Amino acid sequence: MKPVLVIPTRYASTRLPAKALRLIHGKPLVQHVYERALAAQGFGQVLVATDDERIREVCTGFGAEVCMTARTHESGSDRLAEVAHLQGWADERIVVNLQGDEPLTPVANLHQLAANLDRHPEAMMATLATAVQSARELADPNVVKVVRDHQGMALYFSRAPIPLRRDAGRADSPPVLDHALRHLGMYAYRAAFLRAFTALAPCPLEQLEKLEQLRALYYGYRIHVDIAHEIPGPGVDTEADLQQVTALLARQINP
Repeated sequence: MKPVLVIPTRYASTRLPAKALRLIHGKPLVQHVYERALAAQGFGQVLVATDDERIREVCTGFGAEVCMTARTHESGSDRLAEVAHLQGWADERIVVNLQGDEPLTPVANLHQLAANLDRHPEAMMATLATAVQSARELADPNVVKVVRDHQGMALYFSRAPIPLRRDAGRADSPPVLDHALRHLGMYAYRAAFLRAFTALAPCPLEQLEKLEQLRALYYGYRIHVDIAHEIPGPGVDTEADLQQVTALLARQINP
């Protein structure tokens, strides 16, 4: 059973309204993401999930399959769960989530997510991480960190600097950056888990950290975390991000 790939996107983004439809080299942002997903190949289905008719019209115009969802979803997992229900996917189907503002996601990482979840039947989710590069990055609350066990399963995700070196003043203490991982907001799910997850009440840790994946850990589900094969380019959250991504895509179009 081939995995499927869903691109959730919405119109009412807070920091950059209508960003899904902002043009980059003559194409809307969401089209660049969709074409990146198609380039991955090997997926049984690729579709855009949205709650906005304007996005649906644009996406169908460039040939994308679109699934319309409710406007009331508070999280990406909620939206994916509705898509899984509407599409009638079997419980064991693997669903890869590619955010609609990530046009520079490496194709290799999409395959990696699906393959890792398939190889770890004990996990209900799979995600990726990269090495933290600096002490400043480790301390940045906008950078989500993750620690994992010897099997690659997530122990905890946090905006705080984890792991924290207790003996920071000792010359013989191990360098914390050798163990610090930056979480990448990419996931693969089992369709059955999506249905179960959205029925769970938000947990205190999730509400404190504003990290939805903590709900899965809180209720005892396992999340496999692998080191990303490739470091992804930046996503688009602000006008400055849009200009940066435009420049980076130009280099790919005209190397």
